[in-house]
Amino acid sequence: MIQINLLPHREERRKQRRTEFYVMTALAVMSAVVIVFVIFAYYQSAIDSQVQRNNLIKAENAKLDDQIKEIADLRSELDSLKARQQAVEDLQSDRNLPVHLFDEMVKQVPEGIYLISIKQIGMKVTLVGIAQSNDRVSEFLRNMSNNSAWLDSPDLVEIKSTIVGADKRRAFQFTINVNTKRAVASKDGDAAGKPAGAAPAASGAPAAVAPAPAPAAPAAKK
Repeated sequence: MIQINLLPHREERRKQRRTEFYVMTALAVMSAVVIVFVIFAYYQSAIDSQVQRNNLIKAENAKLDDQIKEIADLRSELDSLKARQQAVEDLQSDRNLPVHLFDEMVKQVPEGIYLISIKQIGMKVTLVGIAQSNDRVSEFLRNMSNNSAWLDSPDLVEIKSTIVGADKRRAFQFTINVNTKRAVASKDGDAAGKPAGAAPAASGAPAAVAPAPAPAAPAAKK
C-alpha cells in the first residue's frame, strides 16, 4: 500500500490563501482610500466653487450697494434741483402779485371803507381798515368772495367800534384775512395774467367800479 503525505501541500495551500487574503485586503483598503480621496476631492472642489460664487455675489452686492448709493445721491440732488426750480417758478409767478393785490383792493373795496394796513405773509394777506357800518364790511367780504379772481376765502377776524376824525365820528375798525391766488405759469415759464383756477369771465358780467375815497381817510400803508 502506497502512503502519501499531504501535510506540505495543505500548508502550502494555507499560505497561498493567506497571501491572497492579504492581497485582497490591501486592494480593498487601497480602493477605499482612493474612493475617499475622490469623494473628498469632489466635495472640496464643490466647496471651493461655492466659495468663489459666494465671493462673486458679495462683490456684485458691494457694486450694487455703491450704485444704489449713487442713485440715492442723484435722487437727492434731483429733488433739491426740483425744489429750487419750484421756488424760482413761485417767485416768478408771484412777482406781479402785489400789483394784482392793489388792483383788487381798488376794485373790491366799497364806498364807506378805507384801508389803513395791508400785510402779506406768503399767500396770506391781512387787511385792517375803517368802515362806516357793519354792512360795508359785509359788502367788502362778499366782493372779495364772489367778484375777485385773485382773492379767495376772506375771513373776518375782528370788528370793533372806534372813533375817527376830528369830529369824533363813530366807525368800525375791522381785521380781515384773505388768501391770494398764484398766477398760472405759461409754457415759456412766464407768469400768465390770470390766477390759478380762475374761470373765464362770463359775458355780460358787470364791470367793477373803483370806490371813491373818503374825505377824511388816511393814506393806506403796506
